[in-house]
Amino acid sequence: MGLAALLVLSSLPARAAEEFAGAYLAARHANMSGDYAAVVEFGTRALARDPENRGLMEGLIIAQVGLGQLDDAVPVARRLVSVAPDNQIAGMVLLADALASEDWDAADKLFAGGLNLGGLMNDMIQAWSAIGQGRMSRAIELFDALAAAEGSAEAALFQKAMALALVGDYEGAADILGGGEMTLRLNRNGIIAYAQVLSQLERNPDAVEMLDQVFANTTDPELTALRAELAAGKPIAFTAVGSAREGLSQLFYEVGDSLMGDTDPALVLIYARMAEHLKPDNTGAILLSAEVLEKMERFELAAQTYDRIAPDSRAYPQAQLGKATALRRIGDTAGGIAVLEALAETHPDIAAVHVSLGDALRFQQRYAEATPHYDAAIALFPGDSAGQWAVYFARGITLERQSEWDRAEADFRKALELSPDQPSVLNYLGYSFVEQKKNLDEALDMIERAVAARPFDGYIRDSLGWVFYRLGRYDEAVEEMERAVELMPTDPVLNDHLGDVYWAVDRKREARFQWSRALSFITDETDPDELKPDRVRRKLEVGLDVVLEEEGGTPIRR
Repeated sequence: MGLAALLVLSSLPARAAEEFAGAYLAARHANMSGDYAAVVEFGTRALARDPENRGLMEGLIIAQVGLGQLDDAVPVARRLVSVAPDNQIAGMVLLADALASEDWDAADKLFAGGLNLGGLMNDMIQAWSAIGQGRMSRAIELFDALAAAEGSAEAALFQKAMALALVGDYEGAADILGGGEMTLRLNRNGIIAYAQVLSQLERNPDAVEMLDQVFANTTDPELTALRAELAAGKPIAFTAVGSAREGLSQLFYEVGDSLMGDTDPALVLIYARMAEHLKPDNTGAILLSAEVLEKMERFELAAQTYDRIAPDSRAYPQAQLGKATALRRIGDTAGGIAVLEALAETHPDIAAVHVSLGDALRFQQRYAEATPHYDAAIALFPGDSAGQWAVYFARGITLERQSEWDRAEADFRKALELSPDQPSVLNYLGYSFVEQKKNLDEALDMIERAVAARPFDGYIRDSLGWVFYRLGRYDEAVEEMERAVELMPTDPVLNDHLGDVYWAVDRKREARFQWSRALSFITDETDPDELKPDRVRRKLEVGLDVVLEEEGGTPIRR
């Protein structure tokens, strides 16, 4: 606890001091755990008792911004700058408030008073402020100066293109976005903005060609919908930037997106929330906020953020897919599946929706329910592409679990036709052949290729050991199975298999030890089709040879 807090405590009545200490400590704990709602609740209480505490104010502002409540953060920010004029986060909140109100003079005063977001950001914000004031020539001067400076050219040119498109100069915007001055590395939102610019120039075929080059075989619902509209000749409005304020929103989003993965996620969230504040329907910023919150493991807040995308938005399916994932991450599997089921009803023509719903049901071992959604997704594919292997593989698993082996094998082979070296498919199909005691030479080839691709995957090593066991190559089986258990020492299936191969080479004491370990590692998530506890206990009681005879098989031949 800071000195200021201790001094306040010493001057308070005992009960008030106790209440302050409790709120203060609760706020600190919530801050450390990233629970923004709790920070706001307890931080507000503690700040009422200690109104000059800078740490409390800054923590409260960050939490309010994290929740997307910038309006609530403004009074706290004003209080904080009154005692700490150079506080960066408070200055950013006041700047966002001024820009959202289109109070360009207030924004200029903040910069004049020492607010510094970095030279590049300062100048670009002031360029957009100039546009808001009707001073387009001044804005272009600022963008051109930044474009001529080392390290800022690409960002400045993109912002200039957005400004030109805003005032209807689509030719100028297209020249910049198309690499007329330098090649720009456009992100997803930049590509969409460029497609809109091209459509305004009646160049829909060029926009389609660009999307096909950049997002080949994409299943992104928003991008596929945009491509379909462009291909149909529909004119697409330029909606990326509709005002100076929206241009600033795009700027804050672009900065946040560029920082993703390279800095503290909390800072990225601040930029994304500021972008949302300036343009509440900025879908890119909303999706970025939700993505950052997932990265921070704030899944409930992420799900709430995804819900801010309107149902009539092209980004709505993508947002709902994200929401379903976030709900499953907090344990609300039923809620996640319900979101996907509703989405499949309203957007039945999007393959990615059916794949996600199929996956969610498959993970719950609801194989019969999952299969029709994979069927629907595959029926929507316009043609074969390498990326579709995963869908055929997933459907094959559901069919195999429903004992429809012929159809399952066809799907596994289709997956390998599309992507011949996928280790997951090679291993699954090869292991299935081993379990069925057929095509063992082909199975060995498949699994050896899978091992070469993933030499440190315990399950694949186990498959290789198991095929050696089935082929009677017991010494090689021991070597591979020991390696598999080294990689995954607590997996019950792998330990059970190691026990079997030890038995095959007459290391019976070690075999029984491994079977006992296998039983000790069984959990509720252990697949009963993979490991049958009663069978393992029977092996401990009478040995593997007797169990094989009881099952109508042949004892180990040494």
